[in-house]
Amino acid sequence: MRFHLRPTLAGLALLTALGTGHAAAAPRPMPPVLYHRLRWRFLGPDRGGRVLAVTGVVHHPNLYYFGSVDGGVFRSDNGGVTWTPLFQHGPVGSIGAIAVAPSNPRILYIGTGEADMRSDVSLGGGVFRSTNGGRTWHALGLRKTRQISDILVSPRNPNHVVVAALGHTFGPNPQRGIYLTLNGGRHWFHVLRLGKRTGIADLVADPDNPRVLYATSWSAVRPPWTQYPPLEGHASALYRSTNGGRTWRRLAVQGLPLAHAGRIGLAVAPHGLLYAVVSAHPGGGIYRSLDGGRTWTLINADRNLWRRGWYFGEIFVDPKNPDIVYVP
Repeated sequence: MRFHLRPTLAGLALLTALGTGHAAAAPRPMPPVLYHRLRWRFLGPDRGGRVLAVTGVVHHPNLYYFGSVDGGVFRSDNGGVTWTPLFQHGPVGSIGAIAVAPSNPRILYIGTGEADMRSDVSLGGGVFRSTNGGRTWHALGLRKTRQISDILVSPRNPNHVVVAALGHTFGPNPQRGIYLTLNGGRHWFHVLRLGKRTGIADLVADPDNPRVLYATSWSAVRPPWTQYPPLEGHASALYRSTNGGRTWRRLAVQGLPLAHAGRIGLAVAPHGLLYAVVSAHPGGGIYRSLDGGRTWTLINADRNLWRRGWYFGEIFVDPKNPDIVYVP
């Protein structure tokens, strides 16, 4: 999301002077009468805490959607100046993932149930689809997946959708894993099952070939008798599909501390370049792969980037400049 800073009147005077190309004297204090009546105005939207699901729309630079972790779905047509609620009559408020069909921007999918595994997580109610830009929604099932981390829509076929489910926050459930539909959600195939305690934390597509998908698994269950159970588990791994999500294979990777890993977030850039943020003790940090995920190198071990895998665990790469990496 983008934030705009509004300079004060004194700051505007300084910027104007600098813009002339001449040396500028220190600005004089502005009389309070010129600004003492100014007040901050909340532009909204009201939301219920963190935001995990945010997306723009290709070829529509001012159109954005976001889903709050417990406040529904909102749309902005003017670059974020104003927001319109779209899911206020939906059966759940927690949104874990949102995706716009690249071939038809009027088609949206949302996965309910946030996948940041805090102690106060709100559960979801499956996947929903809109064919009119979010004005109306239709339930597509997968209610028992509870927490959905990601949704990918095929660039050419809006009915070809892949859903990543992390699963029940507080107990085991067999609905964890990856689901595939080829008919817009009328039928789902549970294409990757990893057991009752292991779900999918992240799901990304290769920009060079959208049929190549990557996913990370995570054994994440928060028992009620401890606030911060261990993040690490034996089930953290990387998986890859080369046929649009129909079948999956666990990657035999080198360089990642999988034996001690918890949550893993992925980002894919062109030409086989991948980044991962790994929550692990020891070995946590930002890793990079130059060969499509087979071998990895630690490039930043700053604990502030990876130590809170229960709450943060995503990474993004600038599609135009793969040297620019973002870690929320």
